[in-house]
Amino acid sequence: MLNVTARQELLSRIADTISIVVEEARFDFSENGLNVRVVDPSHVAMVKLDVDAVAFETWEVEEAMVGLEMKKLKELISLGGADDIISMTYDGKGDVLMNLGKIDRSSRPLDNNTLNPPNLPNLDLPCSVTIRGSELAQAFRAARQVGDLVTLSIDPEKFTIHVSGPNDSVTVVYGHDELQGITCDSPAKSQYSLTYLVPLGKVFSSIESVTIAFGENFPLAMDFTFSDGSGSVKYFLAPRVEQEGY
Repeated sequence: MLNVTARQELLSRIADTISIVVEEARFDFSENGLNVRVVDPSHVAMVKLDVDAVAFETWEVEEAMVGLEMKKLKELISLGGADDIISMTYDGKGDVLMNLGKIDRSSRPLDNNTLNPPNLPNLDLPCSVTIRGSELAQAFRAARQVGDLVTLSIDPEKFTIHVSGPNDSVTVVYGHDELQGITCDSPAKSQYSLTYLVPLGKVFSSIESVTIAFGENFPLAMDFTFSDGSGSVKYFLAPRVEQEGY
């Protein structure tokens, strides 16, 4: 049995985060909260999202796994404002029922057997930076204007975001004192796809602190929290083979 209500703003952040990676996802509801784990079809990007029950307006849940289409969820969410309340109910048998004001929408849940949450990697990454979400999102947007692949570089004194295009380049440098935190014993750099990072930037642009961890041609791990710490996102992105040059 599932009967929960939440502010539109919360559900919007959840749906936007998950839909960066997949179109369909299994939402695991428990007494303590919501857990979603997804990996994109090419196994390049992975998301782990957890939201404590206290972040919701009401939470009446017996353990349930519900497969949802992100497009349908986002369609209903888009009809409301940030403070509007959206409800979701499911009895484990029929349709998932969602309500926003006068609007009732029912959707058949997806087959959970076709939705297999991935095992998350246990990474020990050598370098990390913590930065304001709005600054990082802006840097990714600027980089995307020039190219598709971004090079992240780090040393003990600075963190650099760089992208080269056919005729242009963008470089954004954050000194040690401009960052909320930096951990790096030796210089490292790695290259990643902006196809995934720019949409994620829209999700964390209002977040005070975002932590990025990576190493020389290592996967990238990104962490941030929301809803006063009751929600958390861990994002993994595989590196691209770096070209000669910068």
